Amino acid sequence: MQLNAAIDEFILYIQIEKNYSSHTIASYEYDLNQFFAFLRDHDCSMELAFVTKIQVRRFIQHLLGTHKQKPRSMNRKISCLKSFTKYCIQEKYLMHDFMSGIETPKSDYKLPVYMTLNDIKQLFRSLEHDHSRFSRRNEAMFKLLATTGMRRSELVSLTWEQLDFSNHTIRIYGKGKKERLLPLHSNLIPILKVYRDLLEGYQTYRTEPVFRNKDGKTLDPRGLHLIFKSALRKADLPPSRFSLHHLRHTFATLMLQENKENVDLRTLQELLGHESITSTEVYTHVEFEQKKKAIDSFNIL
Repeated sequence: MQLNAAIDEFILYIQIEKNYSSHTIASYEYDLNQFFAFLRDHDCSMELAFVTKIQVRRFIQHLLGTHKQKPRSMNRKISCLKSFTKYCIQEKYLMHDFMSGIETPKSDYKLPVYMTLNDIKQLFRSLEHDHSRFSRRNEAMFKLLATTGMRRSELVSLTWEQLDFSNHTIRIYGKGKKERLLPLHSNLIPILKVYRDLLEGYQTYRTEPVFRNKDGKTLDPRGLHLIFKSALRKADLPPSRFSLHHLRHTFATLMLQENKENVDLRTLQELLGHESITSTEVYTHVEFEQKKKAIDSFNIL
């Protein structure tokens, strides 16, 4: 079987049978096509059965060396290739696993970047005092992200039927189309209603997107990113320091830092929609921050 045909079958499988998100599908397709292009450009066989472990290792070396690929991105590509070979063996397209024994590069561990409580309050004050054309939309968007820990992909795909103002809840469709029901902060309800009342009637129909761009179309993640950078500048916060994903880190960090008596890691895992508690445990760096405060305030020296 030709490698490109197997890739097409695999992408169809994760799209139809596994019901992966469009973002995940696009990432897998990009990674596999990149591997395919590497083999083609190096005059390797395009037959799936002739792909070897040595070629995979050279592909990894090529990306880490020539393209200066970061270990975290490389790990994603390796994980993608492992899922691909597992599928091919399952479907009997492949008799040997050319990914067997391939290990992921060691990643440099970094603590998540997040905004302090003062930073987020500064951003909120700026949003509240802004009276430009899309100010109420922006206030609703970024306060929703900061108080729910939603991913930006979850926000741009949000429709009005996912918001229940009567019960103060929001239904979020996360990775793999998995649903989670979260409570909405009581102070956020009037902000969302003010924003909704500024829209045309048809724009608030239950299947319509909650947030739109300047042309009235659904926001895309890149557009949301640019709006956030602009909001940071208006709030006198460095746009080079923070990204949209840092709002998610901020939500998780401040939730543990400021509300520790009501939140444990399991609760935070449910709020963030993490499949594994391991992903949530990165936020235990908050414990270190609290220990540092305790040491610094210890008047012994």
